[in-house]
Amino acid sequence: MAMEVTQILLNAQAVDGAVRKHAEDNLKQFQEQNLPSFLISLAGELANDEKPVESRRLAGLILKNALDSKEQHKKIEFVQRWLAIDPTFKAQIKALLLRTLSSPSHDARSTASQVIAKVAGIELPHKQWPELIVSLLSNVHQLPAPTRQATLETLGYICEEVSPDVVDQDHVNKILTAVVQGMNSTEQNNDVRLAAIQALYNALGFAQANFSNDMERDYIMRIVCEATLSPEIKIRRAAFECLVAISSTYYEKLAQYIQDIFTITAKAVKEDEEPVALQAIEFWSSICDEEIDILEEYGGEFSGDSEIPCYYFIKQALPFLVPMLLETLLKQEEDQDQDEGAWNIAMAGGTCLGLVARTVGDDIVPLVMPFIQENISKPDWRQREAATYAFGSILEGPSPEKLVPLVNMALSFMLNALANDPNNHVKDTTAWTLGRMFEFLHGSALDTPIINQGNCQQIIAVLLQSMKDVPNVAEKACGALYFLAQGFEDAGSASSPLTPFFQEIVQSLLTVTHREDTGESRLRTAAYEALNEVVRCSNDDTAPMVAQLVSVIMRELHQTLESQNVSSDDRQNELQGLLCGCLQVIIQKLGSSEPTKLHLMQYADQIMSLFLRVFASRSATAHEEAMLAIGALAYATGPEFVKYMQEFYRYLEMGLQNFEDYQVCAITVGVVGDVCRALEEKILPFCDGIMTQLLRDLSSNQLHRSVKPPIFSCFGDIALAIGENFEKYLQFAMPMLQSAAELCAHTNGADDDMTEYTNTLRNGILEAYSGIFQGFKGSPKTQLLMPYAQHVLQFLDSLYMEKDMDDVVTKAAIGVLGDLADTLGSPAGSLIQQSVSSKEFLKECLSSDDHLIKESADWAKVTITRAISY
Repeated sequence: MAMEVTQILLNAQAVDGAVRKHAEDNLKQFQEQNLPSFLISLAGELANDEKPVESRRLAGLILKNALDSKEQHKKIEFVQRWLAIDPTFKAQIKALLLRTLSSPSHDARSTASQVIAKVAGIELPHKQWPELIVSLLSNVHQLPAPTRQATLETLGYICEEVSPDVVDQDHVNKILTAVVQGMNSTEQNNDVRLAAIQALYNALGFAQANFSNDMERDYIMRIVCEATLSPEIKIRRAAFECLVAISSTYYEKLAQYIQDIFTITAKAVKEDEEPVALQAIEFWSSICDEEIDILEEYGGEFSGDSEIPCYYFIKQALPFLVPMLLETLLKQEEDQDQDEGAWNIAMAGGTCLGLVARTVGDDIVPLVMPFIQENISKPDWRQREAATYAFGSILEGPSPEKLVPLVNMALSFMLNALANDPNNHVKDTTAWTLGRMFEFLHGSALDTPIINQGNCQQIIAVLLQSMKDVPNVAEKACGALYFLAQGFEDAGSASSPLTPFFQEIVQSLLTVTHREDTGESRLRTAAYEALNEVVRCSNDDTAPMVAQLVSVIMRELHQTLESQNVSSDDRQNELQGLLCGCLQVIIQKLGSSEPTKLHLMQYADQIMSLFLRVFASRSATAHEEAMLAIGALAYATGPEFVKYMQEFYRYLEMGLQNFEDYQVCAITVGVVGDVCRALEEKILPFCDGIMTQLLRDLSSNQLHRSVKPPIFSCFGDIALAIGENFEKYLQFAMPMLQSAAELCAHTNGADDDMTEYTNTLRNGILEAYSGIFQGFKGSPKTQLLMPYAQHVLQFLDSLYMEKDMDDVVTKAAIGVLGDLADTLGSPAGSLIQQSVSSKEFLKECLSSDDHLIKESADWAKVTITRAISY
């Protein structure tokens, strides 16, 4: 059955392009003509120790890729394809894979581990390969160390691949026993011990029952804590990674171990090498995340029905934890500000300190202020930077009452440091800290403003000066300006303190966008983000200046399009996206009120023609931004947008067909909604094409699932725009809505991601129904909707029974009940009376704490009462 594939696999890695292409075509042809034989040949190559390392490695990679894909539709296809193969062929492949676990080649063993896990991921949920776990466990005890290591690695990968409910508890117990034995300090081989710890990390989700048993939990925790003291750095690091995972998975079981864990983490942070110390800090960051979530969910009010109580581990550890974290802030690296992906012990300590501040609030301030006061003026830049970083880190969490007096005292000191400190690290962190002051302690909600007419000019002068500094400092200064502008968002028509400086600020930001040294940094992006925010939060006084900005940005966009004819690169594409994004904000700003809209309309034709030219580029980012900006333009120009439709329609269609860049597709669907709202009935000539493409998108298994809910919402937008003319689409749209409604009525214990997606899908379906009912309201054709009313009510019943709707879905659902009654009148009245839960659902919504739900319910009650009383 197997074929000789060694030479083809080697040729597929050849330097010569023609040889490589020929080999790749051969492999593809073999796979398509005889998949079982192809897979057996690959498994045989991987298992054969006589074969070259290169051919074995590629054989394993192709095997793995034949079983799994990141793209959901391909993954489903590969699973079905594997399940359809004759069991005798599959048995051969699996035997070869298991044999490879004993290979002398580490590469081959590791690849086989991954492939076995992929097969297990397909077969175990289908109750196939039941003997796998037992045969792996028999490897763990007596075989040579390399095989034990590969077997433990395989068990870890299997736990990562399958969900806990497909492995029975007896097997889970045996896996954990094998894994914990492998972790034990009596295990002489470090590779085995490391594989065991990594396997435990993956198996934690399976260990619910074991962590509920005091004796078993004590044993697991003892072994993990012992492993943090191993002489081998990789083992220590992996053990701390395990502790981090345990802290989030089994937070409520940690109370009796927390004192010991503090001792070992503190020792690691102080004395161990950086990779280990980082994980030790991460443990406390993880505990903060857990406690923040618990406190937010229950608002600090714990009662018998709180799922997980808060143990206040951070509050208890505070006097010891904060000094430990402050110490880490002094371990900066010289070039950390230049490297965007940098992560070191000082940054980890500061991040953790910020999380501690969010967890305990005011209690952290007296513990950190002495450190700041002691170090903020020291000659050593490390001490000044650490003090500034500490201050910036605690600005979110404590109350304004506690922080505002401190910020008022520190503000002029910080501005002086940003302008005059000789060290770039200090200036970088100072600008970041100012940004945090403006983000958390500046805005209309605060009683005592930290920014007033007295200090506003100095703040702006320093920030604008800092934008001329080295790129990393200039970027943070742009960020600070962003939050400064955002704080004046709710100033309303009252004059913003920024208004007198608007022209100067805009000019400075535009100058930054032209700097030659933006290079690899985020500086240019940060400058455009700040510019957008300054425009967005400005008031009507600045409208003429915003209007002048339109021609400046248009000219820049025009230049990128012209130079693109000569050459195109990623930075050019990124710039087009940024310019389109900037125009979108300007359009929204000027289009938001009638007096300012006049400034916009004179440019509308030119803006639109530039956007259409952007679609000729090959950049998905630029396409997204241009599409969003066109949506804003449609909203601003209203019915007049129809003059652009003839030319725009083909790009709209291209966007709806763009399965590959699914974000572009999703945004295009949203823009269809914007255009419908702008044009209303004038969209009608384009509806056949749009509806055809939307229905095709829904039927496709290649389109990312996240695009499907907005498509359903879009049905509602189209129906609202064209009213009874939607009649011809009912026979296609309604069955689609019905089958989707049946699919998402029940979540059946799905995970959080799936539940969230299900609620998004439900909301999309409900928005479609709502738009369709409202679109037909008052039309003589309302009776066309009667055949579907029963199904809509059944969908609402099932949602109510399921009891897992979020507030958005609840509001939409009660709204649809009202729309149905409002549009169909008395014929729907009797159906609503027969409905299983309409009465209870309405009653619950009427007494809801959420005023939006209550508002919808009040309206629905009126329409239902009217429909029933006819």
